[in-house]
Amino acid sequence: MAPTYTISDLAKEFDLTTRAIRFYEDMQLLQPAREGPGGRMRVYSARDRTRLKLTLRAKRLGLSLTEAREIIDSYDSPRDTAPQLKKFLAVLARHREQLEQQMAELQANLEEVRTHEKEARALLAKTAGAGK
Repeated sequence: MAPTYTISDLAKEFDLTTRAIRFYEDMQLLQPAREGPGGRMRVYSARDRTRLKLTLRAKRLGLSLTEAREIIDSYDSPRDTAPQLKKFLAVLARHREQLEQQMAELQANLEEVRTHEKEARALLAKTAGAGK
């Protein structure tokens, strides 16, 4: 029999809140079976656990949950890996471009801060020298 997990099991293993896991369900990243009275108890499969692990990895890479779902869903399709890898590469390329743009903006911002620091130090040195 395949292993199953409760929402608490996954929350503990991945250091998440149960609310976060329910949010991933709402985003259709996880699809637990429902058991018990009124289907109130969530039962997660090994597939759900793997999808959660991949979702968190994608999140660490800075991908949106929509992008993560597209990539993860592509792995549920037939095992022709070329389209999956092409899609993954396209998503990664887009994300890399965004990060490079952000880095360029941060570099420009840092340079501006350095310029202001230099000017402020020069003014301070002038005022300190004039006060003597």
